[in-house]
Amino acid sequence: MRTRAILLALATAFALVLAAPVSSAAETAGKPLKVHAKLDKSQVKVGEKVKLKGSLEVVAGDHAAGLEPLLVQKLEAGAWVTIADTSCRPNGRYSLSLSFHVAASLSLRVFYPGTTLYASTSSSVLGLVVIG
Repeated sequence: MRTRAILLALATAFALVLAAPVSSAAETAGKPLKVHAKLDKSQVKVGEKVKLKGSLEVVAGDHAAGLEPLLVQKLEAGAWVTIADTSCRPNGRYSLSLSFHVAASLSLRVFYPGTTLYASTSSSVLGLVVIG
């Protein structure tokens, strides 16, 4: 009976060791960023260009000097689909022109996929109406 209790205690201890996290979420998540985005128009005609401007803000701490990738995405059938990309330095600004070839009401965002240094994040959702 005593051997059984010891084996049970060892098995429980082993299971707890295996279940313990290797590193905390704060260590693996990276530093927080904010992606700001703004369209210069809320409505455009098919084929007309709309300018998307914004910035990549490091919320705390030091920042890297390299370019960081940004993905412009539209919501399509419940999933975010990348339609354009650009890059930006931390605490820098970006600007790009977009045009659409189909009349639609679009939900857009700018997504930062994250790196080992910075956590992934996205801008607020932007609405754009493309008329025929």
